[in-house]
Amino acid sequence: MGGAALKGKALIAYLVVCVFWGSTYLAIKVGVTELPPFLFGGLRFLVAGLLLLGIARALGDPLPKKRDWRTLAIVGLLLLAGGNALVVWSEQYIGSGIASIFVVTVALWTALFDALIPGGSSELNWRVLAGLALGFLGTLLLVGVTPSEILAADTRGPIALTIASASWSLGSVYAKRNPTQASPYMGAAFQMIVGGGAVALVGTLLGEWASWHLSTRGIGAIVYLVIFGSILGFSAYSYALRHASATIVGTYAYVNPVIAVLLGWWLLHEPVSARTFIAMGMILVAVVWIQFSHKLRRTVGQSDGRTDNASTVRLSDSPTVRPEPEAST
Repeated sequence: MGGAALKGKALIAYLVVCVFWGSTYLAIKVGVTELPPFLFGGLRFLVAGLLLLGIARALGDPLPKKRDWRTLAIVGLLLLAGGNALVVWSEQYIGSGIASIFVVTVALWTALFDALIPGGSSELNWRVLAGLALGFLGTLLLVGVTPSEILAADTRGPIALTIASASWSLGSVYAKRNPTQASPYMGAAFQMIVGGGAVALVGTLLGEWASWHLSTRGIGAIVYLVIFGSILGFSAYSYALRHASATIVGTYAYVNPVIAVLLGWWLLHEPVSARTFIAMGMILVAVVWIQFSHKLRRTVGQSDGRTDNASTVRLSDSPTVRPEPEAST
């Protein structure tokens, strides 16, 4: 699997995630006001997974091998059934601003799991913790939510969002620790089919079909999320996660609110203030700082390794001192 740093195609995939997932807040809010939450969230991913499966097969990607099915299914359930579905459900009871605060804790949860679960290269050193704290404070400043507003929110929302963030982060680290032979696109398709199918099944068992009535707004939300949120966004996330540290990729959660605010300012002419730009600057510095922290750690580790190797070589290659033969008498 790839190293810690974001570069090349992995960096492009990360930016795609930041932009497209930052634009899905409004679509999810529209969809959940028009359609029952679990069917809406589940069918969105199920349809996207089937479409991506067809596209990947048409491009020559083989189906996942049986030995990879278990891992892909677990990741799909943790990310989509435990993660995304609960986010959708929670937005019935909580405002998008408060929701975004809980969603950005994905970066914190991911860093925690990435450091605690064996098999990774990340650690919670002071540099990473400082970057995570700066990003979280920047998001608080950007959204403008006060602690009293968070405490006054319907408790169902914060509880669901906390579980969702932890589940998504655990699924991300699990995927990183258990690589499969499937291509990123075929893997993402399989995960969406399993996760989306499970969420749609929950909606069916809860009787949500009785309130399923498609509207123009509901169809628009589904189409947008299927294309940009799922096929493009989720595939890019799977690719970035394969080629970079889970802790670094998890910082997309800090960037998403920035994209949402910029799109609101650009498309809806929503007002921005000096506080907005200060907050965005804090978030940008935090993301770059965390990326730099991983690069610095790898550089120091490689330097220490070279020093140890050099010392070993000098000791082993030192000339053997042979005693002078004694003079014959």
